[in-house]
Amino acid sequence: MPSSAPTLGGGNAVALDAEVFEQPFNGPLVHEVVIAELAARRQGTHATKTRGMVSGGGAKPWRQKGTGRARAGTSRSPIWTGGGTVFGPSPRSYVVKVNRKARKSALRSALSVHAERGTIHVVDVAGFDAPSTARAADLLSAHRGGSVLVVIGEGEVTTLKSFRNLARTNVLHVDDVGVADLVGAATLVISQSALDLLTTRARKEAKA
Repeated sequence: MPSSAPTLGGGNAVALDAEVFEQPFNGPLVHEVVIAELAARRQGTHATKTRGMVSGGGAKPWRQKGTGRARAGTSRSPIWTGGGTVFGPSPRSYVVKVNRKARKSALRSALSVHAERGTIHVVDVAGFDAPSTARAADLLSAHRGGSVLVVIGEGEVTTLKSFRNLARTNVLHVDDVGVADLVGAATLVISQSALDLLTTRARKEAKA
């Protein structure tokens, strides 16, 4: 398993922390965390109106007896056109709790897969003194076999602007990166500052 990541466009390779990037892959745990992350991204604002919320229907449509028709108390019954909805969705939260240690372990697994496959690369943000999509495309020319996740740190705006318009390329701030993003990317491109922050976030907690 490689202990370093190459720098795009040449340059010195960057050493990777073995505690984070050389861990065995835990498939069930990664699956659990990915499902939890994707569920938490759902807005949960869906809603339908029940028979008590639909306007109208205050009067009994016809008298109880003598018409030959079925009894009806309101025109907003769920079986009527324009009526309310039975057991429809209501606003809710889809957040599923996953233990912090489990999230860290899943993050280490996802990062270790990229390290093992050699699909993690470091981008030198100093090379983007001004936004340049052409330069970003040139750096990724040899890594266009699938989706690319570009992870940047604080203040690296020119790098963001350079990569964000490329096809099948997703640019995220390091604080917004989750296991689902890492697993779904064929190639991981990360700045040095973002790599340091992500490594710190994924390390095992020191025992008290």
